[in-house]
Amino acid sequence: QVQLVESGGGLVQPGGSLRLSCAASGSIFSIYGMRWYRQALGKQREYVAGITSSESISYGDSVKGRFTISRDNTKNTVYLQMNSLQFEDTAVYYCNADVQDASRVVKGYWGQGTQVTVSS
Repeated sequence: QVQLVESGGGLVQPGGSLRLSCAASGSIFSIYGMRWYRQALGKQREYVAGITSSESISYGDSVKGRFTISRDNTKNTVYLQMNSLQFEDTAVYYCNADVQDASRVVKGYWGQGTQVTVSS
């Protein structure tokens, strides 16, 4: 069984920064793409950023230039550094990863989400 656990969310003022982490644990053989999504209240889930196993990176248009995704393969962890946070960044942030388990089966997994609130 594989689990993804996010951390690092919280309350921050506009213009502030937060760093989210998502750690994968369990019966892991390999991790491929890792991504962040977010969902604001009453809105559809939105793609934020993604990083492949070869560290090819992409961002959603609304966060380009402000957010930075990275990963540490030794820790099975993906990070999201969020700078210049705006009210519109308020959402639950979810981690998603394509994981090959010890049985060599590849499946997509989701974390439980972490709340980010930007408020003055």
